[in-house]
Amino acid sequence: MMHIARLHVLAAAALALAAGCARRPSQPQGDSVTKQPFGTLPDGRAVDAYTLTNAHGLEVKAMTYGGIVTSILVPDRTGKLGDVVLGFDSLAGYLKASPYFGAIVGRYANRIANARFTLDGRTYRVPANDGKNSLHGGTTGFDKVLWDAQPFHADGAVGLILTHTSPAGDQGYPGTLTARVTYRLTDKGELEVDYEATTDAATPVNLTQHSYFNLAGEGTSDILGERLTIYADSFTPIDSTLIPTGKLVGVDATPFDFRVSTPMGARINGQDEQLARGRGYDHNFVLSGSPSLDHLVHAAAVLDPGSGRTLDVYTSEPGLQFYSGNFLDGTLHGKSGHVYAHRSGFCLETQHFPDSPNQRAFPSTILKPGQTYRSKTVFVFGVQG
Repeated sequence: MMHIARLHVLAAAALALAAGCARRPSQPQGDSVTKQPFGTLPDGRAVDAYTLTNAHGLEVKAMTYGGIVTSILVPDRTGKLGDVVLGFDSLAGYLKASPYFGAIVGRYANRIANARFTLDGRTYRVPANDGKNSLHGGTTGFDKVLWDAQPFHADGAVGLILTHTSPAGDQGYPGTLTARVTYRLTDKGELEVDYEATTDAATPVNLTQHSYFNLAGEGTSDILGERLTIYADSFTPIDSTLIPTGKLVGVDATPFDFRVSTPMGARINGQDEQLARGRGYDHNFVLSGSPSLDHLVHAAAVLDPGSGRTLDVYTSEPGLQFYSGNFLDGTLHGKSGHVYAHRSGFCLETQHFPDSPNQRAFPSTILKPGQTYRSKTVFVFGVQG
């Protein structure tokens, strides 16, 4: 089901990773998955971390708390490995002050206006944790729960299956929701993320992966020089509280036109009402090409000119939230004491549109009993010479 363009990208990624590996003979040959302890929660429950390594040395680490991806090691054009996601060295950092670094977010990714929605004639109230709005599932969303985990090694890939059951009434949401998220690292440089969920009562569901990327390497620089392409002809403008107005606006002649590769910082400080409201980019883009499980669309591409590292994102979701790290302000000290300054990481969150439970014109996010929520996103890492 992969289209030709995607095959070309994957082939290039695999060749680049292999070339990098050839320059690093000490790197692992053959894929593997290992488990390590990663600390203890205040209630005494143990948190584990799993390291997924492919045959070319690309490495992804994820832990059971929040399903958080704690690091992704990717070679640059010289073969030097670098960690391209922001995060912390220990569990304590994630428990104290993490802005969703690397986490699975839900039940509802992004914002719900006024922290409430109406479903089947009943109004449900969810936590207001972003001003008057609800963000990323509430005060104790999926990013703050301990997931059950099972590693696997099959079909030329290694991975981790994470499961969690959210009881009826959790954070105010109706229905008992059983969620399953699978991380799968392939030898083509792909990190596949598959989402599934079922419910015993109608409920909104919108899951995503919230890694903050910096392809130059976390803690090394801001992301303003990284070149971004977003394959979207329109976006959903926001009000002063970052809630979509309900309109779809074309990107033509706006700072939101990333259909041609453009530095992230090229227009970020321009005189534009939408940029002012978001303090930069914090907007949902409407992806082109009718995405579905049977037809993953090319959502975005990123190039770091300095290192040559590339990231391509494919998804079955209709929307992509591009967030340019506007609320990072230097107060967080991450891995190895790195200071995470303003716009030192970016997010590409594949998802349904923000506030869809309150916006009838947006694609529905309501999951009903007997249905299965399914979504897929693929992050493809490579190198440009």
